[in-house]
Amino acid sequence: MRKKITPGQKVALGLKPGERSLVLDHTLAGPDLTEPLRQAPLVDGRHEVSYTLDELDELLGYVSAEANHSPDRKIQKRLDALYTRLRREMESYDDGLWQRAF
Repeated sequence: MRKKITPGQKVALGLKPGERSLVLDHTLAGPDLTEPLRQAPLVDGRHEVSYTLDELDELLGYVSAEANHSPDRKIQKRLDALYTRLRREMESYDDGLWQRAF
């Protein structure tokens, strides 16, 4: 069951330092997505950052694109794992704007 949130509401994510570095160093995500991550405080071993579902979906696109195009197989695997985890996290929320199949 998805957690109900309002459209545009931000959800908190915790990224390990290595995951944070993957996004900052290996994706083409712009400053609107990376700046909050750069400033995210480290709490209990994770960088806490908040994104709307739309922002998180955009970030997932950058992570996926780099995973599919990176020549480094280790980086690909790490990005794929991050994508899977963040996608699962994003899909645990419902802001009422999910596209429904016809």
